[in-house]
Amino acid sequence: EVRLVESGGDLVQAGGSLRLSCTFSGFTFDDYSIGWLRQAPGKERKVVAAIGPSVGSTYYEDSVKGRFAISSDSAKNTVYLQMNSLKPEDTAAYYCAAGHLVDSVFYPAAGYWGQGTQVSVSS
Repeated sequence: EVRLVESGGDLVQAGGSLRLSCTFSGFTFDDYSIGWLRQAPGKERKVVAAIGPSVGSTYYEDSVKGRFAISSDSAKNTVYLQMNSLKPEDTAAYYCAAGHLVDSVFYPAAGYWGQGTQVSVSS
């Protein structure tokens, strides 16, 4: 059974930091890339970062470059999203998904999603 579970969301002040975790089971990191997506109220879900099994295979959406860092611990089947210098516009539900990272485009696999964790950034 494929399962992805996010954790680490919280309410923080602007300028603060959070680290989100995505722990997965039912597949290995050799088979799939992992992406972090976020969805703010009334907006579409969009990819903010992704990491593939190859060394250096990462993607960042422009608005988070230099502030967010994605990393993986294959021994723990966990992918992290370190978020620094948070802004109110980072407020969203954050989801992790398994999929494929190809030429800096992340394609989530159908059904390979977590339930999400809420990040709220106050001004």
